[in-house]
Amino acid sequence: MEILQVAQHADNLDRAAAFYEALLGGPPAARFDPPGLLFFNVGRSRLLLETAAAPALIYLQVDDVRVTVDALRARDVEIIDAPHVIFTHTDDTLGPAGTDEWMAFIRDSEGNTVGLVSHEPRHDP
Repeated sequence: MEILQVAQHADNLDRAAAFYEALLGGPPAARFDPPGLLFFNVGRSRLLLETAAAPALIYLQVDDVRVTVDALRARDVEIIDAPHVIFTHTDDTLGPAGTDEWMAFIRDSEGNTVGLVSHEPRHDP
């Protein structure tokens, strides 16, 4: 079993399409308006931006949280919580053993909070 789709609220599909196309690096997979549905393929899952959906907190895995946040900051995206190490993986239970899990939070074009996550080899202070 795996997650097929996650829905996120969007007031304005054009604005949401532009935001997520830049964030995800590719165009929407489909749009149906009416009734107000916009789909992006994210790995093997779909992100549905929908005018009737409730807000949700989604986490997107990126190659490097710090680089991604720097690029978003340059585009004036609101950074809610700057990149920081949230957890060190000593085994493979929740992530690759021997890595630090970096996380940051941003605000999307529709006012939703989006978590960004990356794994890097552990760096001892």
